Amino acid sequence: MSSTPTIGVLALQGDVREHLAALAAADAAAVPVRRPEELAALDGLVIPGGESTTISKLAVLFGLMEPLRDAIRDGLPVYGTCAGLIMLADKILDPRSGQETFGGIDMIVRRNAFGRQNESFEARVDVRGVPGGAVDGVFIRAPWVESVGAGAEVLAEYGGHIVAVRQGPVMATSFHPELTGDHRVHELFVHTVRTGS
Repeated sequence: MSSTPTIGVLALQGDVREHLAALAAADAAAVPVRRPEELAALDGLVIPGGESTTISKLAVLFGLMEPLRDAIRDGLPVYGTCAGLIMLADKILDPRSGQETFGGIDMIVRRNAFGRQNESFEARVDVRGVPGGAVDGVFIRAPWVESVGAGAEVLAEYGGHIVAVRQGPVMATSFHPELTGDHRVHELFVHTVRTGS
């Protein structure tokens, strides 16, 4: 892999443009991804926020569900924010009917745990592995992690709840760092893609 890894942003729904900009600022070649055949060219992938049930349905519709599950199982580094965190969970506490996930992190998540759209907020979050102090996190109808299995590492908590996790090369946050102009969480992910850890 070159020193500039190619990282896709799953462009089915959500703040794709902001993730592309944050990855570019973190010295990655960022590309939108909509089709299964585009996965082969990637060194890593970001799953943006949005609505997890919609992402699940669109992933099935676009033929991405199984190829992405396979890629994650085969070690593709992936970072999910908000709904992306839900999509990377092995289990959802309160799934909508027919909702599927890509899996990848041994965790149980609760959808919309921090409240509705009008209860969105911004908070400073200390994230393990991110230098320079707390990061600004935007929480929009954000999930939280109820519990993690032995293979998953908690990277951050807020208000007594787990809001950032990683398992091998797969990481996820409840919040949106891509909306703040602070690219350090994306830099951590790009470092993971480069080093595999």
